[in-house]
Amino acid sequence: MNKLDENPAALTISSASFPDLRPASRLMILVPEALADSAGTARKILGLAKTLEGEVQLIGLCKDVMSESSMRRQLIFLSAMVNDGLVSVESKVEFGNNWLKVVKANWHAGDIIVCFDGQYTGLMHKPVSQLIESNLKLDVYVLEGGVQTRSFSPGWLSSVIAWIGSLSILAIFFWLQVQIIKIPEAWAQNTLMYLSIPIEVGLVWGWNTLFP
Repeated sequence: MNKLDENPAALTISSASFPDLRPASRLMILVPEALADSAGTARKILGLAKTLEGEVQLIGLCKDVMSESSMRRQLIFLSAMVNDGLVSVESKVEFGNNWLKVVKANWHAGDIIVCFDGQYTGLMHKPVSQLIESNLKLDVYVLEGGVQTRSFSPGWLSSVIAWIGSLSILAIFFWLQVQIIKIPEAWAQNTLMYLSIPIEVGLVWGWNTLFP
């Protein structure tokens, strides 16, 4: 994987496909939801834009309207930092969770796609650059760093595990409470039933707190 260090403190990029940098009509920057260092990322984008002599198109992808405002603030900040009077910058927000569709809808001949080395997508948690190169047959530059690292736990898998655990607890306590009803002494039935209910609720609540 080739490296370019125009300014080691500001810019380090790697290319999975291009042997040498070449001028571009536009850099399509796929902006992740969370940046570890927005100012540092802006400097990298500006350095790359000047090296490739291209305009900059910042594209943010929001999963829902709840994250739109934070994404727009991020794009506004990056635009202000990158636009130094010499580099033209535009930004836009797309909705969904499919970077492939976003790239298909926005890519034009001559564009260079830029993403980050910690940027993943999809249920299989694959690198965005890998998906674009393999599915769209387009070259992608990968900027090193910038994305906030976080532990990966697929949302759908967490939900499934949480539901299975909760239903298992409910089923177990239902069976126990059926056995309690069979006890001949009324006082024992009432005592055990009153004890079992808060324990059951507590276990369900405690289990679900493990899957925020």
